[in-house]
Amino acid sequence: MKIYGDVYSGNCYKLKLICTLLAIEHEWIPVDILKGDTRSEKFLALNPNGQIPVCVTDRGDVLTESNAILYYLAQDSHYWPNDRLAQTRVLEWQFFEQYSHEPSIAVARFIKLYQGMPEDRKDEYQAKLKAGYRALDLMEKHLSNNSFLVDNNCSIADISLFAYTHVATEGGFELSDFPAIEAWIARIQALEGFISMAG
Repeated sequence: MKIYGDVYSGNCYKLKLICTLLAIEHEWIPVDILKGDTRSEKFLALNPNGQIPVCVTDRGDVLTESNAILYYLAQDSHYWPNDRLAQTRVLEWQFFEQYSHEPSIAVARFIKLYQGMPEDRKDEYQAKLKAGYRALDLMEKHLSNNSFLVDNNCSIADISLFAYTHVATEGGFELSDFPAIEAWIARIQALEGFISMAG
């Protein structure tokens, strides 16, 4: 199996993390977005949408979209619950991650860390901060009474949201205001087989 990605991208790192937690053998193929790797003819042949991550299975099937790949990798493990309602709760959090969390926290991080806060994106950055704090508030309230996001067991919902939450400070978010989130981050980092973004 091959995974094309950039480990400093949360969407890619979540796959690296689940592969390490589950000891899934794979070849990691680095892709540099900033150098235009995702716009090359070779990459677009894999994913016409021009986005990472991309997973090519042992059978040669091409999978895209980080949370879909995460499900493919983890569905037969304890990171994917057996209960139908719990499965739906996992999906709820993953949809939240892609629609409410990642578009604000990841973009704020990109503007601040990778682009160095260009003048023409400062207003957008402030809007992303506001939306990101709303997402963090929602997580904080839930995690104040729960060890993990679904049924107090670590699942791919936690892996999805951990990816960008644990580096949210790089985007200017103050996580010390969210003690339940900080405790949840520590619990994930304590999992056997955990690997940091830096490797």
